[in-house]
Amino acid sequence: MHVAVLGAGYAGLALTRQLERSLPADVRLTLVDETDYHLAQHLLHTTIGKPKLADELTIELSAALDRAEHRQAHVTGLDPDDGVAELENGQLSYDVGALTIGAETAFHGVSGAAEHGTPLKRLSHAHAIRERFGELTADQRAVVVGGGLSGVQVAGELAALAADRDGNGEKEETGPTVLLVERSQTVAPGFSAEFQSAVRAALLDAGVEVRTGWDVTEVTPDRLGLADGGSVGHDQLVWTGGIAGDRAVGDRPRVRADLRLGERTLGLGDAVRVVDANGRLVPASAQTAVRQADVAATNVRRLLADNAPAPSLERYRYTGLGWLVSVGEETVAQVGPTVLRGPAAKAVKTSVGTGYLGSIGAWDSAAEYARTVLWPN
Repeated sequence: MHVAVLGAGYAGLALTRQLERSLPADVRLTLVDETDYHLAQHLLHTTIGKPKLADELTIELSAALDRAEHRQAHVTGLDPDDGVAELENGQLSYDVGALTIGAETAFHGVSGAAEHGTPLKRLSHAHAIRERFGELTADQRAVVVGGGLSGVQVAGELAALAADRDGNGEKEETGPTVLLVERSQTVAPGFSAEFQSAVRAALLDAGVEVRTGWDVTEVTPDRLGLADGGSVGHDQLVWTGGIAGDRAVGDRPRVRADLRLGERTLGLGDAVRVVDANGRLVPASAQTAVRQADVAATNVRRLLADNAPAPSLERYRYTGLGWLVSVGEETVAQVGPTVLRGPAAKAVKTSVGTGYLGSIGAWDSAAEYARTVLWPN
C-alpha cells in the first residue's frame, strides 16, 4: 500500500509526521514538495525586518521526517478518484493521498497587479521587498495592497524599517511613506470589531497610512487605478490581496468536514475550502491546517483499512484558537473575547512561533527565533 502527501506546508508536514508514527511499517509513505524544506510561512514577514531569521524559518525536510520518502517535484495535475498525481518529472500513483499544496496569491484579475506587485509567499519575495524598500528615498512611497493579516504585517515591517534607516536603532525623522490599501471598509476584515480597531491603532502608531474602502482596479508601473476613478502613485508595490488555488487544481475546491476530495484523496489546508461539521466555511490559516491534519490522519488510516464504498470517516469541526498579528515591533492578539497589545501580546505571539518550530523538532531554530524577536538588539 502507498500513501502520498502532496505538499510540505503546515497541513502536509503535520499529516506526514502523524502518519509516520501511526501507519503500519509495510505502508509506503511519500511526501512530495518542490523544495527540500518546510517554510514557517506565518513568520515569513519577520524576515523583511530581520533577514537573519530566514535560516531559522526554513526546516530541512530530511531533519523533520523519519521514515517518509521525500520526492522533490512540482505537482502539475491530479486525479483524486484514480489516485494519480501528475508531476513535472513523471507520475505518482497512490492508494490513499492528501492534497496539501497550499495556495497562491490572488490578484483578482486586476490588470498589471501580478506584473508590478510583489507577493509574500517565499523567502525570495521577502528579500525582494526588503531590498527594494532600502532603495527608496524619504519622498517616495511603498504601497501594500491588502489589509488582511499578511498585509498588515508587511506594512508594519516596512514602517519599522523606515523608522530605523541606519539599521543601528537610531530613529530618523523621516523615511519612505508606507501606505496600506484595503478595499473593505476596515483593516483585518472578517475579524471582531475590537480586533480591527486595535490593529488599525497599531498601524497608525507605527506610522503607516491606512486607506480603507479603496478598490484597486488597475496597476501600472507607478500608479494604482481605483474604482472611483481616482489613482494613487507608488514607488514600490507589495500585493497581499488574498489567496487563490494552485494551478495544479484550479480554484480551491470545496470539501466537506470529512475532507474527502475524491475516492482516493483528501484535501486540507489552504489548497481547498473546508466546510466543517457545523456547515461553517473555515478560515485559511496555519492553525486550521495543522488541526485538519489530525482528522486527515485518522481518515487516511480508515480508508486504507476499509474497502467499503463509503467508509465511516472522522469529521473536522472548527474551533478558533485566537488570532495574532505583528505590526513592526508591536503585536495585537485576540484570545477569546480579549484583545491585547503590548508586551503581553508579543509574548503570546513569540510563544506560538517558538512552540510551532519546537513541535516539528526545530528546537535550535525556535530558540534563535525567540532571542531575535524578544531581544532584537
